[in-house]
Amino acid sequence: MVAPAEVLAVVPARGGSKSIPRKNIRPFAGHPLLAYSIAAARQATLVTRVVLSTDDEEIAAIGRSYGAEVPFLRPAELAQDQTQDLPVFEHALRWLAEHESYHPQVVVQLRPTSPVRPVDLVDRAVAMLLDHPQADSVRGVVPAGQNPYKMWRRDETSGRLMPLLADVAGEPFNMPRQELPATFWQTGHIDALRPQTILEQHSMSGRVILGLLIDPSFTVDIDTPRDWERAEWLLSNPDLPAVRLGPPPRRMPERIRLLVLDFDGVMTDNRVWTDSEGRETVVSDRGDGWGLARLREAGVDVVVLSTETNRVVEARCRKLSLPFVQGSADKASALKALLAERRIDAAQVVYLGNDANDVPCFPLVGWALAVADAHPSARHLADRVLGRPGGHGAVREACDLIIHHLTSRESHG
Repeated sequence: MVAPAEVLAVVPARGGSKSIPRKNIRPFAGHPLLAYSIAAARQATLVTRVVLSTDDEEIAAIGRSYGAEVPFLRPAELAQDQTQDLPVFEHALRWLAEHESYHPQVVVQLRPTSPVRPVDLVDRAVAMLLDHPQADSVRGVVPAGQNPYKMWRRDETSGRLMPLLADVAGEPFNMPRQELPATFWQTGHIDALRPQTILEQHSMSGRVILGLLIDPSFTVDIDTPRDWERAEWLLSNPDLPAVRLGPPPRRMPERIRLLVLDFDGVMTDNRVWTDSEGRETVVSDRGDGWGLARLREAGVDVVVLSTETNRVVEARCRKLSLPFVQGSADKASALKALLAERRIDAAQVVYLGNDANDVPCFPLVGWALAVADAHPSARHLADRVLGRPGGHGAVREACDLIIHHLTSRESHG
C-alpha cells in the first residue's frame, strides 16, 4: 500500500496589524479569527500536521488551545508590515527540517484573513496538487468581478488612457463582456504548494499553477472593519456549508414575541462603583432605552432577568418601564417559569446574555445573542455575537436587528 502524503498546513499569524489591531486573535463570530484557519486544517482528512507561525506568545497560546502546534516563534524580522509570505514559509520548512528532520510533501497556506471556507476546500486543493505531478502549486480563485480587459492605465502627465491588457484582437474594452476571455481573481482562502517550489524555486507559486475554483459566495478578505462585518454576516447564514467551530447558528425566528435581557454586562458595562455607604452605581447607554421603546412599539415585549437582587436593577428597569425578575441563581429555571407564566412559545423568544450563567438559557429559546465582550463560553454558543459590548449599545443593536427582521418580513409578506 502507498503511504498517505505528509501534508503540512501552516497558519501565518503575526502579532502586528495596523488596520485592525490584534486582528488574528480578535473574536470573530465567537472565536479568535485564526481559529477558523486552524479548524479548516484540522477538519481536513488529507492534512497530517497543523503548525501556527507567529512571533507572538499570546497568539501562540491561543493557537495551541485550538489544536495547532507552535514548535517555534517566528523571528521578529519576519513579522513586519512589509514581510512577504515566502521568507515566512522558508523559515518554517527549514526550521522543521533542521530541528525535527521533518519533510512534508505538500505545504498548505491558510491565511486567517479568509476565515469563511467551504468545508471540502483544503482536501480539494491537496488532492488537485497530488493528482497533477507537473504542477508546482494550487491557488484558490473566483470569477473576477470586473474584467481587466475593460481596465486602463493612465499617463499622469497627459491623461492618456492605455489598455491594461491588449492581447485580444480589436478593441476588447468596447466588446460585450460575454465575448471576452474569462478572468479569475485569486483569493486568500488557500494555497497548496510543493516544498521544492518554496525552497528551490524561491516562489510561493512556481511556474505551473493550477486554479481551484471557489464558490464566490465565500469570497472575503478581511482588511478593514467593514470587511470584518461582512465576513461575520456571511458566517451567520446557517445554510452556508462553511468550516465552523460548532453547530451552525439558528435563524432568527420568523415571529418574535419576547426579548429577555440579562442586566449586568448587557444593560451595563459590567463595572460597578460603590461609595463608602455601600451605594452602587453603574454605566448604561441612553441609546438602549430608545431601542427598547421602538421594539415594544413593534409588538415585542421585553423582560430583564438578573441573577443579583440589587436596587440598581430595579431603578434602571423602572426608569425604562421594563418588567424584571431578580435573584435568579438558576436562570434556566427562572426563564422556564417566566415563559410558562406568560404562555409564550419559547421558539418566539430571543435571549441576550454575556456570561456563563446565561448559557443554559440559550437552547431554551429560539435565538440566542451575546454581547461583543461576552465570556468565551457565551460567545461560542450564541447564535450571533453582537458588534457592540455590554453597556455601550449592545441592547440597542439587538433591538435594531429584531425590528429590521420583523419589518423586512412584513414587507415581503
